[in-house]
Amino acid sequence: MADNGNLLAEQRRALILDEIRRRGGVRVNDLTRRLNVSDMTIRRDLDALARSGVIEKVHGGAVMVEEARTHEPGFEAKSVLELSAKEQIARAAAELVAPGSAIALSGGTTTYALAQHLTEIEQLTVVTNSVRAAEVFDRAQRTAGAPGPTVILTGGVRTPSDTLVGPVADRAIRSLHFDLLFIGTHGISPEAGLSTPNLAEAETNRNFIASARRVIAVADHTKWGLVGLSTFAALSEIDTWVTDAALPAEAAAAAREHVRELILAD
Repeated sequence: MADNGNLLAEQRRALILDEIRRRGGVRVNDLTRRLNVSDMTIRRDLDALARSGVIEKVHGGAVMVEEARTHEPGFEAKSVLELSAKEQIARAAAELVAPGSAIALSGGTTTYALAQHLTEIEQLTVVTNSVRAAEVFDRAQRTAGAPGPTVILTGGVRTPSDTLVGPVADRAIRSLHFDLLFIGTHGISPEAGLSTPNLAEAETNRNFIASARRVIAVADHTKWGLVGLSTFAALSEIDTWVTDAALPAEAAAAAREHVRELILAD
């Protein structure tokens, strides 16, 4: 019952966030009627979203937080958003990995979710600049008491999203070659491609892409239309985009004009 309750709360908050993004703001009384829940429940949902930093509570409701394109949310703030979508994407992405592959994981909360599905795939070599993903593999190995994947952590300067970037990371990545790269992104759009607020992370991501045989973007539907300060890949450089089924039909059609393969996880 506790799990079901958490899932329902998460679904409500996703609906609320989508409504705020679409309209720019919402009123508590409108949400109580639409979602058929109490005023107190909606206020708790808005409190949770406000703590994550994506909305701002105002009298009687909430509005979107206007972020500069250089604003980089921390890992904890992003980790509470779109949990079901990230889990669906992670499951679908893990199915693309064959035992014995050499793969790379960029930083981000979706690649962190993916790491948790890769711990039991045999004879993997994983290169990552995600401190959080490396911790997942280390924790799984210590719990299971078995070797697990071989993990190469790039080194570098740590960003607010617990990603290692900069010259040390870039040099390590350029010296390696991967079968698959799973890369997260702050935003994705036809005009700006994949982008991030962090200039150093953009350069590190470009090196990841140059070293990969196949590039797989993992990003939920809320990333569509967002643009960060620096583009690190055009959509045409992406072989596969794994996203969730909540991606609007018009966005899916636009994406298919550029990426080679679109997977809608459900």
